[in-house]
Amino acid sequence: MTHAERLAPLIDDPDWQLVAAARTRDEAAIRELVQRMNPRLFRIARGILPTDAEAEEAVQEAYLAAFTRLDSFRGDARFSTWITRITINAARMQARRPRPEKDHATVTDDLASTAEVLAFPGAETAEASAGRHEARTLLEEALSTLPADLRLPFLLHDAEGQPLLAIARDLGLNPITVRTRLFRARRRLRAALEARLRGSFGTVFPFDGARCARMADRVVLALRGKPGG
Repeated sequence: MTHAERLAPLIDDPDWQLVAAARTRDEAAIRELVQRMNPRLFRIARGILPTDAEAEEAVQEAYLAAFTRLDSFRGDARFSTWITRITINAARMQARRPRPEKDHATVTDDLASTAEVLAFPGAETAEASAGRHEARTLLEEALSTLPADLRLPFLLHDAEGQPLLAIARDLGLNPITVRTRLFRARRRLRAALEARLRGSFGTVFPFDGARCARMADRVVLALRGKPGG
């Protein structure tokens, strides 16, 4: 049996070769694993913690814990599952720490960019980019109003696409509890979004200003060639 075969996991894991290389502190493999895991782990930590900066710190601690004890990873679960559990524990420990008085800094641009959920093919106009950013900001602000016990299951299920049973296993909860929390999270999120959008519907599809004046001009011009009523 080769060295690689001895390190192969007991279950199918798309990351196992990178993990095997990371055991030898191969920096390229570690960088690739971090880049693969960043979006998921940051969302998970942010589901528990109230600020981007605290979530970033928890994810970094999770990486350090995972990569310094890779020998304890036996391959009986996927690496992504294993490091997800480490991240949840790191974020929960972070949440229990006393917080300084001053606000935390926002997350770096690199991590913020990994939080993108939607991808638009082809070139994107400045207006579309700004609109997408505003929509994401609105959603993130609404999500931040949810308590952590509702926010985390919502992010795991609706942002990461994890099934209920997997979420229940990772969080140590009954599947019925997870389902209930998802329902409550969606209901409160909808209420938060509606509160922020109240009064906005009167502004959709605006037709005023120069557009309104041009329409009046066209109608008047068209009427000039018609017999009077």
